[in-house]
Amino acid sequence: MEQSKIDRINELAKKAKSFEGLTTEEESERAALRREYIEDVKRNLRAQLDNIEVEYPNGEVTPLKRNQKK
Repeated sequence: MEQSKIDRINELAKKAKSFEGLTTEEESERAALRREYIEDVKRNLRAQLDNIEVEYPNGEVTPLKRNQKK
């Protein structure tokens, strides 16, 4: 996520705490930015987890795999 979007999230958070609050347009913008930020964090975490390998005492190295949901 671009730094400008993170800065905008922070601006909206400060404004929401202030006396004037947020307009309905700003509330929907904040919600969209938050969703985008959360999806970005999830995508980065999955990428990190997909690159983890487990090394066993016998020297075998196996990639860590995600359990498939049933």
